[in-house]
Amino acid sequence: MIWVYRALFLPLLLIASPYYLWRMRRRGGYAEGFWHRFGEVPRLPPKPAGVRRIWLQAVSVGEMLAIAPLLEASKREGHMEVYLTTTTSTGYRLAKEKYAALTVGIGYFPLDFWAFSSRAWRKVAPDLAIIMEGERWPEHIHQARARRVPLLCVNARLSDRSFRRSARFRWAVRPLMRGITRVLCASKRDEQRFKSLGLPAERLQTTGNLKLDVHLTLLTAAEKLGLRRELGLPEAGLVLLGSSTWAGEETAMLAALKSARALGLPVSLLLVPRHAERREELRALLEKSGLSFYFRSQGSAFVGATKGKKFDVAVGDTTGELRYFTQLADVVFTGKSLAPHDGGQTPVEAAVLGKPVLHGPRMTNFREIIRTLAEAGATRRVETHSDLIKAAVELLQDTAQRETMAAAARAWAEVNRGATERTLAVIRTQLGALNL
Repeated sequence: MIWVYRALFLPLLLIASPYYLWRMRRRGGYAEGFWHRFGEVPRLPPKPAGVRRIWLQAVSVGEMLAIAPLLEASKREGHMEVYLTTTTSTGYRLAKEKYAALTVGIGYFPLDFWAFSSRAWRKVAPDLAIIMEGERWPEHIHQARARRVPLLCVNARLSDRSFRRSARFRWAVRPLMRGITRVLCASKRDEQRFKSLGLPAERLQTTGNLKLDVHLTLLTAAEKLGLRRELGLPEAGLVLLGSSTWAGEETAMLAALKSARALGLPVSLLLVPRHAERREELRALLEKSGLSFYFRSQGSAFVGATKGKKFDVAVGDTTGELRYFTQLADVVFTGKSLAPHDGGQTPVEAAVLGKPVLHGPRMTNFREIIRTLAEAGATRRVETHSDLIKAAVELLQDTAQRETMAAAARAWAEVNRGATERTLAVIRTQLGALNL
């Protein structure tokens, strides 16, 4: 099967390249490390005696934030070192900012073609490879198997769409799965799905969701006040947050803000689009709304001509700050969950921070998480844009209901911790077996 994949890869890459080059240019930030994608790895130091090297691939920002405890533990234990790769420019920037001291190198994941992947494998020479969540690249997995390097799939999940596709092409999926040493699943539901695709039970284990173990830096009251000022938000009053929103959802959030204010509620709106490059699209929408607004990428609103001015809407069009913005919120809506969008964005950080969460019906990438959050009483599902407006206003009016949902979210997060240590136990076992 790998030869069929190799034969098809380059023609398909050439066909798709105009779109991907356009998207890379639109998002920006890809010039640095561009040749990493062709197997040119940044210069890595020689491996010290007794130290095992791990190649860890985390596709983008969410996965980057989730691996922090794993990287901290690997550095602390001393007998392992990590070469970290990512796929997106935002993930790369975040990795350089947060993990330079915790890794031996940071690069882009190579294109999954034989020549590029093989070149990167020779240069990295890992003793163990780890791929996060839905990352299952055939050539990368084949290289691990051919070199007899254990490969772990960590925080593994199968969305509804991925599961349906894998079940339809089971004949192609099974050879791919044979190259994965262990699959550490984010939930029991994911484990059952992998098992139904033919993965043996002895190679499966539910270790839980790493994102529940992420260490969040909590802002002090003074820091929250400072952040509100920098965003141009009033120093007091309620904040409605649109978390990782997609097109169309921002329109409903603006309508919710206007409805809440019509009832006399002192509320502001904080929008954090999933893709910051949509800022001009949002600017046009906000200009039509008649509301005042400020973009985080402009810097601090608490200096210069905007100092002291308060805005109706703040737009968090920066990378890696959502966890801080969430701490200002009284009610959170999780994006990509209302039609026509599907899949949903993660509600985990909002829940861990004890925030009442609203979400649409299309949270298929987080089905198990949403199910357990709903059972705990920490979330509320809305079916349409109109339902979102109504539910947001109701929660903003009802302090007691917000507090009840917040307490339920914090309790849920506490019960579900522990994935990091369970994952580390498997990593230690795999590395220990290499010494035999």
